[in-house]
Amino acid sequence: MADQLIRAAAAEGGIRAVGVITTRLTEDARQRHKLSYVATAALGRTMAAGLLMASSMKRVGSRVNVRVKGDGPLGGILVDAGLDGTVRGYVGNPSIELPPNAKGKLDVGGAVGDGYLYVVRDIGYGYPYSSTVELVSGEIGDDVAHYLMNSEQTPSALVLGVFVGAGGVTAAGGLLVQVLPKAARDEALVATLESRVSALSGFTPLLQAGKTLTEILNDLLGDMGLTIFPESQMLRFHCGCSFDRVLGALKILGEAELQDMIIQDDGAEATCDFCGRVYQASSDHLAQLIVDLQTESSISG
Repeated sequence: MADQLIRAAAAEGGIRAVGVITTRLTEDARQRHKLSYVATAALGRTMAAGLLMASSMKRVGSRVNVRVKGDGPLGGILVDAGLDGTVRGYVGNPSIELPPNAKGKLDVGGAVGDGYLYVVRDIGYGYPYSSTVELVSGEIGDDVAHYLMNSEQTPSALVLGVFVGAGGVTAAGGLLVQVLPKAARDEALVATLESRVSALSGFTPLLQAGKTLTEILNDLLGDMGLTIFPESQMLRFHCGCSFDRVLGALKILGEAELQDMIIQDDGAEATCDFCGRVYQASSDHLAQLIVDLQTESSISG
């Protein structure tokens, strides 16, 4: 099943629902970063959450940055997700592995530890909106739902899941259901949604059972006037890094540092944290950067 996002509404527009399948892009991230089982689950959940949050933005080019900074051995998570359906991310310690938790599942909470969730929404102009909340459990889903309730005052139910076996990721995705302001005062509606989402046996078991996003949403909200919007959006792991950007970053180091790299290393190597791509800049590339800096200096002088 292709990675995709679908949107829906229910209760006469009082409920907003979004579902994502992120199996392939999570497997892509696992291979790029050589992630352990628990690191795969942690990053996969956060990427799905980022895409779900970005889906509510309106302006083309809008993006959400989700940073999980805990004191656990995972060393933190950083995800960048866009309204365009692209996402990228990495973890601090990709090789960390932990025993299963008390429920027999991957111990993402133990890997993350205690700390904070940082969310930055960039709508493409003005100052990005940022907010910080304490981590509730480190399991990502609880933490993002806590953020949505406390920072955006939107009652939200969030289910995230990643199933990774010996052959890689076989199911990943998530579901976000939000009660919008026009319906938030209906306590019975909010309670019903919370009960139904809590009763779900996770998200990946539904995918593994062959359920589509449409079927999952119908099972959950079909009796509440559910409307599923016809346009589905394709999702993918994508990083906008490039060799030109690497050269731009090296240029900032200045002439002395660039000259030292030429003498000591005969060039420079840079690795993109987000996608793992390695870039090689030769001594000729660095020498050209020095010429550019000298030219710019003479012009400005």
